[in-house]
Amino acid sequence: MSENTASRIITLASYPQAIVHIDCDAFFASCEQARDPRLKGRPVATGKERGIVSCASYEAKASGVERGMRLFEARERCPGIILLPSDYETYSLYSERLFAIIRRFTPDVEGYSIDEAFCDITGLRRIYRRSYSEIARMIKQRAQKELGITVSAGLSLSKTLAKLCSKHRKPDGFTAVPGYRLHEFLKGMPLERVCGFGDNTVQLLSKCGVRSVLDYVERPVDFAQKLLGKIGAELWRELRGEAVYALSTAPKERYLSISKSKTFMPASGARDFVKAQLVKNLESACIKLRRHGLAARTLAVYLRMSDFRHTGIEARFNRHSSATMDFTGVCAELFEAVFKPGLLYRASGVILSDIVPEGVDARTLFDDPIAIEKKAALSRVIDEVNHRFGKHTLHIAASSAAMGASNNHPRNDIAWRKQELLKGETFRRRLGIPLLK
Repeated sequence: MSENTASRIITLASYPQAIVHIDCDAFFASCEQARDPRLKGRPVATGKERGIVSCASYEAKASGVERGMRLFEARERCPGIILLPSDYETYSLYSERLFAIIRRFTPDVEGYSIDEAFCDITGLRRIYRRSYSEIARMIKQRAQKELGITVSAGLSLSKTLAKLCSKHRKPDGFTAVPGYRLHEFLKGMPLERVCGFGDNTVQLLSKCGVRSVLDYVERPVDFAQKLLGKIGAELWRELRGEAVYALSTAPKERYLSISKSKTFMPASGARDFVKAQLVKNLESACIKLRRHGLAARTLAVYLRMSDFRHTGIEARFNRHSSATMDFTGVCAELFEAVFKPGLLYRASGVILSDIVPEGVDARTLFDDPIAIEKKAALSRVIDEVNHRFGKHTLHIAASSAAMGASNNHPRNDIAWRKQELLKGETFRRRLGIPLLK
């Protein structure tokens, strides 16, 4: 080993912590290909119901199709592309199965997103009688075999490094970097690949002479702290192999906000229809609040126009609540404030924030306790009925125009699984099994 190389070694340790990042490749499109083998090896994209590409298979990406691209652009770049409506229920089922597979190998699993997970396999070599690299490969191969999708995996000393490794050789890649090889892996690694470094941060670091991730970690920690603050120092330590960010293995219980949005096609300028879509989103957000035993105090609404511009407004209440009827009147007022006749809208959304556990704050002197309890009781009845017969079976009259809204617009296709129902299933209540086509 040359003197120059030895001087750049970050640590002589191998795996003081062994963290694996599992990342599914083109997840939504891969689920469609796994469900329908006829789609294997063909360019596939989901998002037909939104009018833009939500996820493109690697065959489609090879022709220049990208996420967020409009459908006509995707067809121009890839004339043979197969455009499908998104089937989020099926994707969620595949996600649950993925996490269940990982938990067979280790109990320490953090669901990072619907198609990503971190897991800690430290200390498991004795049980499996294999190296950490072999254990990580076992997890990857088992997920691919059982789900029929490709998965990329990264193994290293921290969450930030493991994620950097899993992105290194996508798709169907595997990269393992022990501590004593960090300097080799990080040399020449672009800064923008680090989860936590945005465009502005990369530009700032470049102006300070930092060209690669290795350049960054070779600077003193005071440099990272002064330039990027607490997060910069934490990432500096993570990239040097110190596990600063612990795995969050408990179910998510704390929410800073809850949002619900819906894209509808074609774009509409009809006041009642756009308002109905907004109110439906409000109902869904309140249902989620109550499901987690939470209450919110701030409501924000927004509308997205056909040219993708946004307009929105928010209001703050005098107390926290989870009852839908407490929000509907203000929601209608906010809608009237942002809706402009003559414009076409393609999406609406609501955001509930200032969230606390339900019942923590007291009512004010001017609140009507009987009216409050009536609204809460009504919400409980609605939840019970909808749990039994399907979401939105009981709904506010103002959202009726959005319930089951359909037309012959080519983008309004619904997912295959919602059309091919088994005996006893309904549009909103189906078996929790991803059916093959």
